[in-house]
Formats: sequence, C-alpha cells, structure tokens
Amino acid sequence: MPATDPRPLHGQSAYDALREEIRSGQLRPGTRLTETEVAARLQISRTPVREAIRRLESEGLVEHQPRTGAVIRQLDYSEIMELYEMRCVFESTAARLAARAASDIEIAELREINRDMEAAIATPDRMAALNRLFHRRLLDAARNRFLHSSMASVETTMLILGPTSMESRDRAQAAIGEHDAVIEALSARDGETAERLMRQHMEGAQSERLRMLRDRAGEGTAS
Repeated sequence: MPATDPRPLHGQSAYDALREEIRSGQLRPGTRLTETEVAARLQISRTPVREAIRRLESEGLVEHQPRTGAVIRQLDYSEIMELYEMRCVFESTAARLAARAASDIEIAELREINRDMEAAIATPDRMAALNRLFHRRLLDAARNRFLHSSMASVETTMLILGPTSMESRDRAQAAIGEHDAVIEALSARDGETAERLMRQHMEGAQSERLRMLRDRAGEGTAS
C-alpha cells in the first residue's frame, strides 16, 4: 500500500501558515510553539516548521524564553503606542507624498478599492484584506522606496496585535469615510490636508485597537 504520510511542504508554506495564524489571532502573544505540535497540526515534517520558526524569530514575531522555548512575542503598552506612533508618521507621510506623485489612475484605483470595502462591510476578513490593499497602494503611490521598507517593518510587527480593527462595523464604516476624505485631498493635490486626514485616520485605528486589547484582557481575566 502507498504511504499515507503527508508530503512535507516547502518551508515557505509553513512560514505563511504560521504568519497567518498570528495575524488572525489564532496564535496569540505568549503562545508556545513546539515543532512537534505545529508539524502535526499542519501535517508537515518538522524541518520546514523549524525553518519557519527561525524566520519568524528573525522578524521579531517569535522569541525564545528560558525553559519555555519559542513563543509568540508579546508587546507591552509602551511598545504598542510606539508602534502606532511610527505607523502614523509613515502613513501620513505617504499620503502627503502621494498627493504630489500619484497618477490619476492610482487615485481612481484607491477610490475603487474603497467602494469595494463599502460593499464588503459585512465581511470582516474581506474588509481587512481590502484595507491592507488600500494602504499598500497608497504607499506605492508615494514613490519612496525608503518609506516603503520602513513601513514593511512596522506592518510585520503589527501582526502580533492579531485581528484587524475592521472587525468592528462602526470602525469599518468610519474608515471608509476617512479614506474618502483622503482620496479627495489626493485628487486636489493637497498634500498638507492629505497628511492631516491620514493622521486622524491612524489615530482612529489606534483608539479602536486599544479598545480591542482592553476587551481581550477582560476576557482573559474573566476566564
């Protein structure tokens, strides 16, 4: 009879799977990662799991603790505030630069993505994906490679925070309106206004994130 053991996946697949579990909140901060358990759950060999964990560690998503091993990194309050502060700086700068550099086609694409977000408001996962696409396209339109690489580091660390603030319908609806205001500033080639509006947008996202973290902490206390 043919062997029934699953064929080991490439290391990138194990990495992608674990990264997505961190982003979705399935793997929460403080969760221990053991090669045996992860390999069994993903139905792959331990080798790609080991490689994936090492890669996540190099990105700062996983850390090794004495007598515990690999765990999902936890961010304290000050780190979360610093993270959002940098995100606010980078995103608002991207909006200002995009007001000068974005093509009419790029601005039209941002408008279309935002309309797709509005249509997907009842589907948080779809909303979250479109929201990431909106900010990625805005960053592309800024035409600054150094800003792009700096933002990539922030986005990676943001994964530790888990599910997106788009899970809140009220926040999702507000975000769509805030995107619209930024798009209008881009269309007017008003960099100062675009920067200010994006900063306000990021502050709204930060407030919702802190509320989500408080709620999660309350659930942990209750349990």
